[in-house]
Amino acid sequence: MQAVGLQTYIWNNNLRSAVLLAGFPVLLTLLLFAVELVLMGSGFVRIPDDLSASGAFGYALQLTIQSLPLAIGVAVIWFVIAYFGNTAIIDLVTGARVIERKDNPELYNLLENLCISRGLKTPTLRLIEDPDLNAFASGVHEGQFSITVTRGLLDELDRDELEAVLGHELTHIINRDVRTMIIAAVFAGIISLVAQVIARMLWFRGGDRDDRRNGGMLVLVGFAAAAVAGVLAVVIRMAISRQREFIADAGSVELTKNPDAMISALQKVSGRAHLDAPEEVRGLFLENQEEGIWGLFATHPPVEARIEALVKFAGGRVVERPAAPAPMAAPVVAPLPPAGNSGPWGDRPSDAGSASGPWSAPPAKGPWE
Repeated sequence: MQAVGLQTYIWNNNLRSAVLLAGFPVLLTLLLFAVELVLMGSGFVRIPDDLSASGAFGYALQLTIQSLPLAIGVAVIWFVIAYFGNTAIIDLVTGARVIERKDNPELYNLLENLCISRGLKTPTLRLIEDPDLNAFASGVHEGQFSITVTRGLLDELDRDELEAVLGHELTHIINRDVRTMIIAAVFAGIISLVAQVIARMLWFRGGDRDDRRNGGMLVLVGFAAAAVAGVLAVVIRMAISRQREFIADAGSVELTKNPDAMISALQKVSGRAHLDAPEEVRGLFLENQEEGIWGLFATHPPVEARIEALVKFAGGRVVERPAAPAPMAAPVVAPLPPAGNSGPWGDRPSDAGSASGPWSAPPAKGPWE
């Protein structure tokens, strides 16, 4: 049943990818329609004099259909670039670089052993010189898959914890999560970009007032259409279920047979996983917890829920991490004794002209005294 469930999950990922590809032209058409409405309402595109308010919407739709082939062509070119160059793009925005076996033999051997156990080709290893603790897998097809870790992860995690994280990211590759996430990131990025362009156009409304008949209404409708497209971009980003992280955690346990290491790794990563990158890329990360209201749109489940699942279903144990020791109090230094003939054990009389102290011996007496 486990194999059947995993295969079903992979099929679902393939279906999500197909739905994203099929739904993108629809979202692109909606965005173009919003652009035309804003351009017309702002006076950048002249509205024919004989058009009524309803006719203006029809004219905007006509312009949208006319410009759709060009827009799709540009989107296809961008998708091809992203499909074949997504790794280079991610490296550019995150600062990742390729590392070889000679650069970190232990890390390379850990990943290679995990791949051998599943009969997989070893993905390329990449490193980000950043003290934060995070990792992610990327790539769309065989030969392009890659696993990236941060310097902080290498410095803070022990061997078993690092192996667990590599197993988690390798599971994303095995399950083809990475392909779905890359496609969603590309599409969501395009939609968000166009929506932001429309929003900025509202601040630069130009043209003659005579060309703005019903302009306010057109701009309002165009802005509403752009807002809907922006929300759909967020939905696309969330189309990859949060369940993938639970499954990747379970896949790590299956590969390493060590649920405690995965739990310990998540404990260390929690609260220290911030890594500067576009939001679309951060959806790939091992941990990307949103705060406040944005937590409703988070791409990852809370770390606490992931640890709870590992304890409940994988038999893991939570070991409380020791609290940081309290800082030592500064030693109390006794004041120096006052100058004079007094020693540390109190005053001691002395003859004038003779040195006296706690170790001073009395004057020697002769046998006739």
